[in-house]
Amino acid sequence: MRRSPTRDLLVGLFVCAGLAAIAYLSLAIGGVSYTGQKGLLLSANFDETGGLKVRAPVVISGVKVGEVSGIGLSDDYRAKVSLNLDPTLKLPVDTTASIVTSGILGDRYISLQPGGDDHILKSGDQITFVESAVILERLIGKMIHNTDVGNGSGNGNGSRNGSGGGNGNGSGKGTGNGPQ
Repeated sequence: MRRSPTRDLLVGLFVCAGLAAIAYLSLAIGGVSYTGQKGLLLSANFDETGGLKVRAPVVISGVKVGEVSGIGLSDDYRAKVSLNLDPTLKLPVDTTASIVTSGILGDRYISLQPGGDDHILKSGDQITFVESAVILERLIGKMIHNTDVGNGSGNGNGSRNGSGGGNGNGSGKGTGNGPQ
């Protein structure tokens, strides 16, 4: 079989088109944008970010209106989160930013609740009303350490005819003649 320059050219163009398609899909799926940051740039300081990541969505009423463009440490040692939002948004200055979780153990994102003020946030402004992330491990730890263990003198729910000698939390075996 002889080499054909036309066939070689077509195969080369087909391979180049395939590589270009793979590169485009990789960038599109990865969310890489080469257009830069355009839009309403706001910041918010949180006590705890709880695993919030750059490029996490920012939503209002479940609709994505932007993303987290950066996370750093502010001068007062709080987490400074930079937001890149849709430039058409007109958010009041009393807007609240909350770090919430999708589901029980899902990813973190920022939810915005617009306020009712007449003044509008401009690019470069800071959202002052914030709610930091709730850390599930800390919440469980507080719940465990704040429970009352009791002193062993509860009413209990022993046997039907006996006297209950509980452990302070309503459980315990009775000491009576009835069935247990």
